Amino acid sequence: MGFSFRAAALVFGMVLGAQGAAWAQEGAAPKVTVAAAYSDEMIQDVTFIGKGEARDKVDIVARVSGFVEEIVVEDGQFVKAGDLLFRIETDTYEANLAARQADLAQAIANRDLTEVELARKSELFERDVGTEADRDVAFANNQVAIANVKIAQAAVELAQLDLNYAEVHAPFDGRIGRSAVSVGELVGPNSAPLINLVRVAPIYVEFSLTERQLLEVMQAFQVSVGEVANNPQAPDVFVTLPNGTELDEIGRVVFADNRMDPATGTITVRAEFANERGLIIDGSFLTVRIQDIEPTTVLLIPQAAVQRDQRGEFVLVVGQQRTVEQRYVKLGRQVETAVVVTDGMREGETVIVEGLQRVRPGVQVDAVLAGTATEE
Repeated sequence: MGFSFRAAALVFGMVLGAQGAAWAQEGAAPKVTVAAAYSDEMIQDVTFIGKGEARDKVDIVARVSGFVEEIVVEDGQFVKAGDLLFRIETDTYEANLAARQADLAQAIANRDLTEVELARKSELFERDVGTEADRDVAFANNQVAIANVKIAQAAVELAQLDLNYAEVHAPFDGRIGRSAVSVGELVGPNSAPLINLVRVAPIYVEFSLTERQLLEVMQAFQVSVGEVANNPQAPDVFVTLPNGTELDEIGRVVFADNRMDPATGTITVRAEFANERGLIIDGSFLTVRIQDIEPTTVLLIPQAAVQRDQRGEFVLVVGQQRTVEQRYVKLGRQVETAVVVTDGMREGETVIVEGLQRVRPGVQVDAVLAGTATEE
């Protein structure tokens, strides 16, 4: 959408048509070039500072103690869930497993023996040869033996787990960082992490909305805070990378917090991006842009008309009496060579775009519409 000279000319003509001839007769007035404020439809957006946030990231630690026997992966490598990363020496854990398996075999044999003894004592009791006490003792011995088998089975399972934990695997797809250990180094559950793993894709981008911005979104799309996430009517989310280029992916809002942060007066919102090329990095700062679905009518003026002082941005407006007026305005986003005016002007009012240095508020000027030919 560019600056429409035809539309501006029509507006300018309506405002100043009757004054044109009189202006030309007064050569003493400084000549300036003016343009009319005009309305147009555009899709509004708002920008925030966001931060890349991995869906999953973890510091991988050793779950058993031992010396590092092998580092299987290279630093910075992409890995799949289940890929082997480190191998810790297994001799101790293999021997412990064998011992626990032997204990289990012994417990099973003892259980079998008590079952035979219980059957014999029960038969003797039924034949009135044995005593009830002997049968009860045999039954109790059998129950103890059964419990000992379960204890031995649990010990075998624990020993097997320790042996399995001697191999460290990736819990999910992602990219590993730099290894913090070397081959031969002693590691364990209480030592520093071996390495970190970050899921690269998809990835979240978190940013914060003020209370006013949140209410505007809720009113615009007629949804509650909880319905902002995963809503097909929610606005599209775009990000600009740290090098200034906009990512060619559209994000969707997947989470909005359930409370405002009382310290900042903002609420955290999270958008998800496919991040197929891995250009969004966990922890990186990005510019987030939310775009409306439907266009809205806005008022625009040329950027060249805008000046600034200590009070803020202002323009020089030419009134119907050819008199220059200094007008402070509130501006929105820039659109090519124009800028959106959110407050301070009405459609059809004219602003000086050339010759600003030759005029001051209160003087009369000889105005020429931008883009029209003039005779010297």
